[in-house]
Amino acid sequence: MPRFVFRHVLALLFCSSIASVAFAQTVDEVIEKHIAALGGRAALSKLTSRVSTGTISVTTPAGDVTGSFESDLKAPNKTRIYMKLGLMAIGAPDDMIIQQKFDGTAGYVLNSLQGDAAVEGNQLENMRNNIFPTFFLSYKDSGTKVELGPKEQVNGKPAQVLLVTPKSGSAARIYLDPETYLIIKTVTKVNVPAAGGEIEQTTGLSDYRTVDGVKVAHQIMQSNPQQTFTIKIDKVQHNVALDDAIFKK
Repeated sequence: MPRFVFRHVLALLFCSSIASVAFAQTVDEVIEKHIAALGGRAALSKLTSRVSTGTISVTTPAGDVTGSFESDLKAPNKTRIYMKLGLMAIGAPDDMIIQQKFDGTAGYVLNSLQGDAAVEGNQLENMRNNIFPTFFLSYKDSGTKVELGPKEQVNGKPAQVLLVTPKSGSAARIYLDPETYLIIKTVTKVNVPAAGGEIEQTTGLSDYRTVDGVKVAHQIMQSNPQQTFTIKIDKVQHNVALDDAIFKK
């Protein structure tokens, strides 16, 4: 079976999905409007975890594969992503189960067919930066720099570009809907040595729905030069009791 696939690139999922923002004269005003658009500081501060389930489809040079998807997030930055992909469409006899885990310190990609690997370097820093429910609630404390960039057209709208530079890890360009103050696209460059070095990754979020008073994107599309993922969320639950053990290797 082709080895371009899933271990390293799927490890990038959600690493750049850090927040959504909006138009304003200053960065502070933008962030406060963003937080309000998501549901407000009070509603966001009540969230301790999020479990999202749905489906995923992956477009690769070998063909398209589909499967089930689950994301477990626990404050401040613990993550677990679980995917079960049916590979018969590309000639493989078995399903592939992939888990991406970060326990707050160490990260791993566990692959039922290709073996397990530790996440290191740039990708590990990105996992540390993936704060739940949004790093914008206290981004200044982490040393992250945020600047307003010039407007660009996205989906026929003059989207504002927000430039986010964390103290370590990948910088991101975040494109904001001028009407809703919610994210429509992010672009970031991630260093993936096994894939040949730096990869530019684009993530689009859409189909926002309100869950427990907070806006959550129910469709996520992520693309890079090797493959494209489309995730459709069917169910979102907040403040689920998640054992820390599920985030460990």
